Amino acid sequence: MNLGLRNYLTVTFGYWAFTLTDGAIRMLVVLYFHQLGYSPFQVAMLFLFYEFFGIVTNLVGGWLAARLGLNVTMHMGMLMQIVALGMLVPTHLLSVPYVMFAQALSGIAKDLNKMSAKSSVKTLVPKGADTRLFKWVAILTGSKNALKGVGFFLGAALLQGVGFQNALLILAGGLFTVTLVTLTLLPEEIGKSKAKPKFSQVFSNNAAINWLSAARFFLFGARDVWFVVAVPVFMSGVLGWSFMQVGTFMAAWVIGYGVVQASAPVLLRLKEHAPGATAAQLWALVLLLVPVGIALALAQGWNAGTVLITGLLLFGVVFALNSALHSYLILAYADHDKVALKVGFYYMANAGGRLAGTVLSGWSYQHYGLEGCLWFSAGFVLAALLLSLPLAKLDTAGNALRP
Repeated sequence: MNLGLRNYLTVTFGYWAFTLTDGAIRMLVVLYFHQLGYSPFQVAMLFLFYEFFGIVTNLVGGWLAARLGLNVTMHMGMLMQIVALGMLVPTHLLSVPYVMFAQALSGIAKDLNKMSAKSSVKTLVPKGADTRLFKWVAILTGSKNALKGVGFFLGAALLQGVGFQNALLILAGGLFTVTLVTLTLLPEEIGKSKAKPKFSQVFSNNAAINWLSAARFFLFGARDVWFVVAVPVFMSGVLGWSFMQVGTFMAAWVIGYGVVQASAPVLLRLKEHAPGATAAQLWALVLLLVPVGIALALAQGWNAGTVLITGLLLFGVVFALNSALHSYLILAYADHDKVALKVGFYYMANAGGRLAGTVLSGWSYQHYGLEGCLWFSAGFVLAALLLSLPLAKLDTAGNALRP
């Protein structure tokens, strides 16, 4: 096994382990505090700092990674997640501000880890190997999302089986073990920029990255505005599902979403040529039709459970293809030596979209129900589509193409 592939597999293994805890802690917090009687909006607020500090982390984390190396920032994230898990163990301390602070640490940890793992892929692929880059990014991202789905199930199962506190201790212990393994295997120099970049360089001067980042903001807002709070609360409160049923379905959805994402190169029939901006625009248009269709079906009085499950499955497939295309394009547009800076800027927009979607998910569900969340989702997808249109007129360096 060559060194590049070994390092890629090590990064992927660490990312998988982190993702399991990230999915589990999300489901633990949503279900535990819903069980305590918190309103949907209050539950959403618990994740406010999680998403907000993700924005800050991606902005600063890309700069830190370029200076210190992706190995350092990846393991900083893993250690911070262990601390965040431990903070939730003493349940007598679990006031809303305290949980928001713990989730802030978890959000910083998640985005340090994600930015580091995805940036590492660019450094491990030779220049010009765009097809291999697309495949490796799709596999890393897709497998991560599948494992996040397993994390949802794991969180619900642990909550029901061993209780909130023991679940957190099990997750923290497992992640600490993996951290020791990856810290030993990965070389220190991964992702370090040859020149020490100034902080001002975190803001992209590449037009393609700026347009793609803006589109990413609305793409992920479109998912989270109904998926984060509205869907599990609707399933539990309206459809009458148990915690295990909610956790199992959410897990299966995210696993399926991850499998589709990892299979994107095959599903899009891109065996020899990497995709371009036109593919991202086409699949954004297809995605727009899904929340609109679900909202209209619910308005017509169709069976809510059937409509929701069918709609979620369709949305998951199409959204996964959109996300895979975006994840490839950002690495294609980024300079090889400054990939951490550019990916950090891009995922700052990603975190901003999740923040907007999370807050709106609780607020819009509380005021307008699931249908209201779906119309917000459709509006966000439309914005993502419109913002991606200028990409067709730019090359991979972000320059305007000649007519």
